[in-house]
Amino acid sequence: MLDMDTAEFDRLVVDELDLLPDDMVDGLDNVIFVVEDRPENGTLDTLGLYDGIALTERSQYGFGEMPDRIILFREPLLAICDTVDDLREEIHVTLVHEIAHFYGIDDDRLHELGWA
Repeated sequence: MLDMDTAEFDRLVVDELDLLPDDMVDGLDNVIFVVEDRPENGTLDTLGLYDGIALTERSQYGFGEMPDRIILFREPLLAICDTVDDLREEIHVTLVHEIAHFYGIDDDRLHELGWA
């Protein structure tokens, strides 16, 4: 398990977001990225979560909606990593995975594509 303070972890998340392709992030409308220690149920099994309505599921979407959230869970990510490089990779994969849910790609397809 890797030990890292919250500020350093947040910097890694921002760094990995900056490395994502523009065509992946340019379409993210009304989405915020959040880092939390753990999911509400306290599990270490969940690395990230997309909390919102996928583009493919939206019938109407306009002014005034609360933003969708992409949440990365710091403690579970740290628990599976031994090095900072491992952590960067896991953050990257988790960001891509959760962003894919925003675009309507389900877990089965993400597994097929190698982003699970």
